[in-house]
Amino acid sequence: MQKILFVCHGNICRSPMAEFLFREYVTKLGRGAEFHIESAATSTEEIGNPVYPPAARILRKRGIDCSAKRARQLRASDRSSWDYFIGMDSRNIANMRRILGPDAPILRLLDMTEHPRDIADPWYTDNFDETLADVLEGCEALLAWLDEQR
Repeated sequence: MQKILFVCHGNICRSPMAEFLFREYVTKLGRGAEFHIESAATSTEEIGNPVYPPAARILRKRGIDCSAKRARQLRASDRSSWDYFIGMDSRNIANMRRILGPDAPILRLLDMTEHPRDIADPWYTDNFDETLADVLEGCEALLAWLDEQR
């Protein structure tokens, strides 16, 4: 079983979207049992808070209930519990390396796509549809990349 932890700044928008969408994607492919998937934050700002309402609405439109999800912070001790740490943007990656160490298995979600880039934070852009499209693109590319690593 591969253990994947998605990470963003607050764990209320991008990383929970990635957590739930990747889980939905692999489950629909009949591969859900191959993965343990969660998400976390690099900051403490939102710890304990639910998924931000616009992000939760996007997931709910896809039939995904994220109401039990609460933001949690990435910890150095997570290093031994996860196979891959997947960040949403370059700033997340820098903070993840600070928390986990420079040689941790950290990837930026869209680096595995044909157009590597950051996923913009919809907390600031208010463009949750763009974030959804980017996360879906990243999830497909991530699974293909993981399959290549086998």
